Amino acid sequence: MRTAIQQSLKELEELLLTMSGEVVRAVHRSIDALKAKDLEEAEAIRRDDEKINRMRWKIEEKAIKLMATQQPVATDLRELIALLNMITDLERMGDYAAGIAKIVLKSGNENHVKPLIDIPRMADLSVEMIERSITAWIERDVEEARQIHRDDDQVDELYHQVIRELVSIMIEDPSKITRCTHLIWIAHNLERIADRCTNICERIIFLVTGKMMEEI
Repeated sequence: MRTAIQQSLKELEELLLTMSGEVVRAVHRSIDALKAKDLEEAEAIRRDDEKINRMRWKIEEKAIKLMATQQPVATDLRELIALLNMITDLERMGDYAAGIAKIVLKSGNENHVKPLIDIPRMADLSVEMIERSITAWIERDVEEARQIHRDDDQVDELYHQVIRELVSIMIEDPSKITRCTHLIWIAHNLERIADRCTNICERIIFLVTGKMMEEI
């Protein structure tokens, strides 16, 4: 029975890896579409979000079936519950990437009000956090999970910098308010992606230590 459960958990982990890879790809694609003002690609990203949604439900269905049929012990249940929370976070990250694509579509071919420097940097950091958090999950690396949690501050700092710059532009030239607002929405989505990574890290810490982040 233990061998069957361990094999099922390994299969779920592999599906989680595949799902996280799709989310990373969606974030990269959304920012590339933003920089290139590529409306065709943005529409494709929006459509492809359904693929990530389907992966989430597939993993959830398999996890629930495992709980119902293979009598997992307490440690297995903790792992399964953590995984179910993680796929929810990943699915929401996919939604944020699709949200960026929708903003690109809404913006059309309008010129950006400022060079896109901090927003792509936010995207790079957020993607890096996704990849590192999944690796930390696989390796049950509590110290790395804590570090990723701290690294979220870098994304927050960039987010606040973007907001300050865009607010200044809007004050100076109210005709740019709509375009500035679009970039603020995009920065917000990236900031939320990073926050979702901290959720994953908190789950890793709880799985390994039995303590929530606030208790450590």
